[in-house]
Amino acid sequence: MWRQPKAVWAVAFASVVAFMGIGLVDPILKPIADNLNASPSQVSLLFTSYMAVMGVAMLITGVVSSRIGPKRTLLLGLVIIIAGAGLAGMSETVGEIVGWRALWGLGNALFIATALATIVSSARGSVAQAIILYEAALGLGIAVGPLVGGILGSISWRGPFFGVSALMTVAVIVTALLLPATPRAERATTLADPFRALRHRGLLGVAVTALLYNFGFFTLLAFTPFPLDMSAQGIGLIFFGWGIALAFTSVVVAPRLQHRFGTLRTLVINLLLMTATLAAMAVWTDSKAVLGGCVVVAGLFIGVNNTLITETVMKAAPIERGVASAAYSFVRFGGAALAPWLAGLLGEHINAHVPFWVGAAAVLASAGVLFATRPHLAHIDDDEPALDELTDQARAVTVGSDS
Repeated sequence: MWRQPKAVWAVAFASVVAFMGIGLVDPILKPIADNLNASPSQVSLLFTSYMAVMGVAMLITGVVSSRIGPKRTLLLGLVIIIAGAGLAGMSETVGEIVGWRALWGLGNALFIATALATIVSSARGSVAQAIILYEAALGLGIAVGPLVGGILGSISWRGPFFGVSALMTVAVIVTALLLPATPRAERATTLADPFRALRHRGLLGVAVTALLYNFGFFTLLAFTPFPLDMSAQGIGLIFFGWGIALAFTSVVVAPRLQHRFGTLRTLVINLLLMTATLAAMAVWTDSKAVLGGCVVVAGLFIGVNNTLITETVMKAAPIERGVASAAYSFVRFGGAALAPWLAGLLGEHINAHVPFWVGAAAVLASAGVLFATRPHLAHIDDDEPALDELTDQARAVTVGSDS
């Protein structure tokens, strides 16, 4: 799995840097609130604007990539992230940062959806191995992000934003040099394709599962720094542990559990354990030791979920993988964008326990949706050649109907 072409490693490196942006701002949420006199719900909009734009923009990733090619799409996304992060670092109000984070989300959408499809199509080995490589990049980026954010954030809350811009500049150079020119798709993708893809009940069920799961995930990510009430470095270290746990289970544990128990059974049990973790955080919100420990434990479950859900999406329906990724990402990011803002609002107007209860309820509902969808996902653990044949047949039908 680890012997891959240089192009795959180039995109994986850029993915690490891109995913750093998710956790990088976590340690500086409270410093931003303190320095700019903002409430938790206002600061949480940094996540909301980022994810909302990313979710909607996922609909155009296939359209752009099929017309200008994957490499140019990746580079365009990286350049937009550089601009969004740099301008956020120069902002003077929370509103300005929220706006530039939205631009950042646009760049991330162009990059992430294209990166996944590029790694899956270019990597040696099976789809499952390619996704594990992608999730390893995701896990490493998420793990390092809070640590870098905490270190730079201890100097200034602006530091992490400028740090992302600098690292993304390196990623642009690496991608431009090592990723060969990629041809345009044989068939240009349309805006309607992701919506057509969601007609497949299996894919729709997985997307809704991910939406509800991400509601709990981003409640934990965006709200926990406020009841923790620690320094940027302290929060950064806790979420670094969370990221390490996530990276370990996504690469090492998830494939083993999948092989032994099957994809769907592993996912449902994993979601129930994540529900229990959020419930514990809701009960013991006033204990920093419990909150910090639960954040790290949650990383174990999030890593398993990320790997297996991503693989399930790639196999859920006999459609092109780029279209499946765009449809799934639109639902999960667009819908879960509400979670950070709502968590901050509930914490301000009711109490700090309620956001975690709501997050736990959402993840529990996600387990229910996935369990109800299982008849449409019975083929998930079939051999990949059979799945690839179905996808090729579907692509042939689509091209024939367009001509």
